Amino acid sequence: MATTASAGHVGATPALRRLYVFRFVFAAAWAALLLVSGSELTVGAKLLLILYPAFDVAAAVVDSRSTRSGGAPVKGLYANIAISSLAAGIAIAGTSGVADVLRVWGAWAILSGLVQLLVGAARRPMGGQWAMIASGGISVLAGATFVRSATQDNPSLTSLAGYATLGGIFFLVSAFRLPRTESRP
Repeated sequence: MATTASAGHVGATPALRRLYVFRFVFAAAWAALLLVSGSELTVGAKLLLILYPAFDVAAAVVDSRSTRSGGAPVKGLYANIAISSLAAGIAIAGTSGVADVLRVWGAWAILSGLVQLLVGAARRPMGGQWAMIASGGISVLAGATFVRSATQDNPSLTSLAGYATLGGIFFLVSAFRLPRTESRP
């Protein structure tokens, strides 16, 4: 016997699978572009720093629309939309230097990581969420590392590329771990 929650999860899994794969592709491309742009705050790097959290906002909107159950995961996604919208203001911090960007990015990684961990935990019944839970926890740790690295001499933006790549890999793993739904006649 399927519960209402599990029936809602089953309907959401194909949309989440597509979204997770798309998030992987975006993260990998973003990381490559950031590495190519180097560690300086060029116009291109600043655009990338705005684009990543802006993309996170868009992905959370798509995610929330695909899982309109109104439960805890959707509320967490709304929180992530607000947090990532604020983080898109990294361009303002970017005018002050790499250290300020790392502080803002670190705070965003901590907060959005906590939300991701909570949303993944709430979605455990749908399956395939262990990677999202782990990714959220790693995001919190990475965020603290970014904040700490901002205090060092000559901080670098390149660590953000590794963060994005690892996050993308976790999304890809989750996409493959989501249960497949069978078509019923």
